[in-house]
Amino acid sequence: MRRLLALLMLCNTQSLADQPVLRFSVAESWSMPLMRVADEQPVEGLLFDLMQAMAREVGARAEYHVLPRLRLQQAMDDGDVDVRCYVSPQWFNDRPGRFAWSIPLFRLRNVLVGQPNDQPTRPEQLPLQAIGTVLGYTYTTLDPLFERGQLRREDSRSQELALQKLQIGRYRHAVSNELSLQWFNQRLPTGQRLQVLAVLEQQALGCMVRNDPSVPTQGVLRALVRMKESGEIERITRRYGAAVYSGEVSGVKP
Repeated sequence: MRRLLALLMLCNTQSLADQPVLRFSVAESWSMPLMRVADEQPVEGLLFDLMQAMAREVGARAEYHVLPRLRLQQAMDDGDVDVRCYVSPQWFNDRPGRFAWSIPLFRLRNVLVGQPNDQPTRPEQLPLQAIGTVLGYTYTTLDPLFERGQLRREDSRSQELALQKLQIGRYRHAVSNELSLQWFNQRLPTGQRLQVLAVLEQQALGCMVRNDPSVPTQGVLRALVRMKESGEIERITRRYGAAVYSGEVSGVKP
């Protein structure tokens, strides 16, 4: 019996080794519900589940490269990773032919966040102050306020850390994607939950795939279409409280 189990384990290991590898980029700045990373490898989250499902759909083994956000595109350009998800074509000045874009998969809303008892307000109405932001993120709707000094960026390594600093009063306001804010608030008592003061922008996000003979580019893109049509992507996103892309949205890079 032991010999049989050992033989089965050996066959399974050999089968995994024979699978092609699909290399995904993972941003260090991601936190739950997008991704939780432990010992330099993702272990759970919406994007982890999506990437695992994508790899299974194309018969590949997922490999993850955890990188600072500012190095993600360089890794794609250098051919170090094959797939980058949770990204929008609007984030780029051009759309180089060496990459192919998936169908839109998610809806992203960036919001201005304040303390529990704050009232709705627009960022241009805020007095001179520091505002919580995430390192490497561009907030186009706030750029004019940063340029004239009305608001100052205070960058954190992740969205969760930016919200933690807001909670303890490091600053009065922060910017967050709505999904991360919902996840952060669910563990707080109702009276202590951070408040959405204004919607800054909305976007449709998907994945970009390196267009190279060594990568099953079209297979990945078709897999995402099948996963969306079958409802698998919706099941994954709903598991984490996210919204699937279902129509045109406007906005620019978070």
